[in-house]
Amino acid sequence: MEQRLHKSWTSLQQAVRIVLSLLIVTRYMAVGGEERVTRQGRGLWLFKPSLPSSLTQHVEMRDFRLKCFGLMFLVILVMCSKLDGCEGRKGRHWRKQKSPYSSLARKKGKNGGGHNRGSGGGGDYLSPALSPTPITEYPMKTAMFNVIDFGAKGDGITDDTEAFQAAWAAACKVEGSTVVVPAEFEFLVGPISFSGPYCQPNIALQLDGMIIAPTDAKRWGSGLLWWIEFSKLQGISIQGSGTIEGQGSVWWTTTESDVDPINAELSMKLPQIKPTALRFYGSYNVTVTGITIQNSPQCHLKFDNCEAVQVFNMTINSPGSSLNTDGIHLQNSRDVMIHHTNMSCGDDCISIQTGCSNINIHSVECGPGHGISIGGLGRDNTKACVSNITVRDVNMHNTMTGVRIKTWQGGSGSVQSIRFSNIRVSEVQTPIVIDQFYCDRSSCKNQTSAVALSGIAYENMKGTYTVKPVHFACSDTSPCSDISLTKIELEPLQEHYHIYEPFCWQAFGELYTPTVPPIVCLQNGKPASKPILSDDDLC
Repeated sequence: MEQRLHKSWTSLQQAVRIVLSLLIVTRYMAVGGEERVTRQGRGLWLFKPSLPSSLTQHVEMRDFRLKCFGLMFLVILVMCSKLDGCEGRKGRHWRKQKSPYSSLARKKGKNGGGHNRGSGGGGDYLSPALSPTPITEYPMKTAMFNVIDFGAKGDGITDDTEAFQAAWAAACKVEGSTVVVPAEFEFLVGPISFSGPYCQPNIALQLDGMIIAPTDAKRWGSGLLWWIEFSKLQGISIQGSGTIEGQGSVWWTTTESDVDPINAELSMKLPQIKPTALRFYGSYNVTVTGITIQNSPQCHLKFDNCEAVQVFNMTINSPGSSLNTDGIHLQNSRDVMIHHTNMSCGDDCISIQTGCSNINIHSVECGPGHGISIGGLGRDNTKACVSNITVRDVNMHNTMTGVRIKTWQGGSGSVQSIRFSNIRVSEVQTPIVIDQFYCDRSSCKNQTSAVALSGIAYENMKGTYTVKPVHFACSDTSPCSDISLTKIELEPLQEHYHIYEPFCWQAFGELYTPTVPPIVCLQNGKPASKPILSDDDLC
């Protein structure tokens, strides 16, 4: 193509040079003609008395110029015809060249399609409407693996567990692949693990349909800690507008007579161990967004030993009466961000356990439930380490507590650098809680050691409570230190005999602004003596 254009340009330049030469010659001839006509007018044409000399000169010059312009026009026509002929030959040469479209067209012609060989058309004529033949074997651009293509029925009755496993096995081999759970289907899926030590990174589960848990006791064996698990993955995303339905109501009851309501002929009861609906373990760069998790047998969403986690624009939903149904449970995880999420459940909306650091929670709706909690920590004399936690811009309605830190007696380790800011509470029993005597049964053994709490800030908390505004119950041997309160305005929902005053025990810190109600029980400054820390206490 470039060679053809170069030759055409060269020919055009030659034509222009010829035309310019003719113009120069014409001008020279015109000047010479004028001189000759002038000389003729001086005496050579005196034998033509019928014409005046000026008219004779005009006629002669007009005839001469017409002849010159005619000659120039003839030369230009000749050059144009040569250029057209050259282009025509080049056009035939172009048709002889192979191109992907022409070769594809000839291949298609062998199958009955191809060139237009009808009347009036040449044998080599390519129809303008002809499109390339699709390539039958090509690499997947989007790497989509739809569970329907792997045998899933999506009728809510047929067990689709194997189809989900097969789709995952295929997606696991392709980096950036997506397992598709399409909308308008209900997939019955039993306990399943999408494990990935050898999977390619950046796999997504596009959940637009519904996944429902079985209620057949045989599917759960002697008990499992999880229903759906993703483990040891690099870059895993759960996204979409679908729902994970745990059907947890059959697990929440504690009556001895409870049996599987779906298959009444089965005499086996559901196991005592209740599974978490969705669990991530040992994974990096995890995202959960858009989906709904509801009615989990126990915790709805759990992250254990994970790093770089994002949870946003999702919904967690179960009744406030459902037992032990935490919304989001974090354990041994760091660099976690949870935001723009709505949670209603029967336990903590968000539970932060040992081994967590750099947790940022904001723009969350919580209620009903037990609020947002750090702990319980130090159970069974264990060590707990939690640091750099920020909870801000949160609305809580009809919860047992607002923001809470709870530890068991006898534990070790530390909780430090905690910030609760811009919290709005409505009809919350106790908005601010530190409880270092936490016990979830009728009685617990008194022990002296405790997880050390320090650097805890409460800022701009407003709203209504129904029982007590503040409860600080800290350890005798390891008092709470560096507690700060700023712009705390908590009003009782209504005045009645169940309302209690703020409570403090071994709590030290500072009031940076007046509080409502006045929290005069907080001891100013630091404890008189610092607890002696062993190596087990250091994090």
